Amino acid sequence: MKNILICLTVVLFSGIGISESLSAQEQVTGKTSHRVVEDGGTGAYPAIMYTDNSLSTHTIFRPEDLSVFGKKNKLPVIAWGNGACANSPWEHVNFLSEVASHGFLVIAIGPMPQEGERGNGRSTSSQLLDAIDWAIAQNSDKPGVFYKKIDVGNIAVSGMSCGGLQTLEVAPDPRITTAVVCNSGILKNPRSGMPGMPNLTKEQLDKLHTPTLYLLGGESDIAYENGMDDFNRINHVPVFVANMDVGHGGTYGQPHGGEFANVATAWYKWQLKGDKEAGKLFTGNPCQLSESTIWTVEKKNLP
Repeated sequence: MKNILICLTVVLFSGIGISESLSAQEQVTGKTSHRVVEDGGTGAYPAIMYTDNSLSTHTIFRPEDLSVFGKKNKLPVIAWGNGACANSPWEHVNFLSEVASHGFLVIAIGPMPQEGERGNGRSTSSQLLDAIDWAIAQNSDKPGVFYKKIDVGNIAVSGMSCGGLQTLEVAPDPRITTAVVCNSGILKNPRSGMPGMPNLTKEQLDKLHTPTLYLLGGESDIAYENGMDDFNRINHVPVFVANMDVGHGGTYGQPHGGEFANVATAWYKWQLKGDKEAGKLFTGNPCQLSESTIWTVEKKNLP
C-alpha cells in the first residue's frame, strides 16, 4: 500500500508545570549537570537533558519530575544512535527532548553536548546495549531516582543514518520491543560505506524480531534507496515506512523535532505504552498517516 497523505494531525499533550527538579541526592552529590532543551517539550512531562556520572558516555533525556512515575506509570526505554555514528547527540537534542517529554527515558550515545558544541569522536553499536544495560540496572537500584520507575519490558532501539545501522546491528537482542530506523538502511554493498559504519549485509534483516518503523526523507534522502530496499525485503515482522520530502537531515533540529518527532513519538506510544489511539496513525485501511499531504507511507503485516 502506498498512499499520498493529506494533513498529519498528532495530538500532543500540553506542557504542565514542573513540580520537582532533580532530587536532593542528585543536587548534593553533584551527580548531574542538567539543562532544558527548548521549553522541555510539548508532552505532559517537561524533560531535562544531562549526563549521569554512572553513565558518562551517554546523554539522558527524561521527565524532570519523576514523582509521577511508579508501578502504574513507568518509563519505557529508548536507546538512540546518532548520525555519522557521532559520539554526541548534538543534532538530535530537540527531537530527543520532545520524545522524552511524553513519558520516556531516552538514552543517547555520547556525553551531553554543551551549547553550540558538536562533540567529537565516533561511537559503536555496543553503546546502545550499554544504555539498555544501564537502564535495567537503574530500575533495581534502591537509592537511585529510577528505582522501580523504568519499564524494562518495553525497550526501543533507534537511530539516524549511521545510527540507524547501529540500530539494525543490535535489534536482534531479545530485550528489544521495537526498532526505529531513521534516514537509514543497509547498503547493498556494505564496503561502500564510510569507515566506522557497521558492516551489515541484507541478511541482518532476517534477524529482526520486532515491529520496525522506517522514517525516511524522500527520494532526495541519500538513504532512501537503501531504506526502501530494506522495507521491501522485510516480510516476517510488522514493518512501516514513512517518507517526508525533507532529505537526509530530517526535521530533528526543527522546534520540538518537527514532524519526525510527531510520528516517532506516536510509534513509541503505541509500541511501548500500548496507546491504541496513537497506533491509529499506523493501523487501519487507510491508516491516519496515509491521510496526510506531507507523508507517503507503506506497511506490511500490520492491521
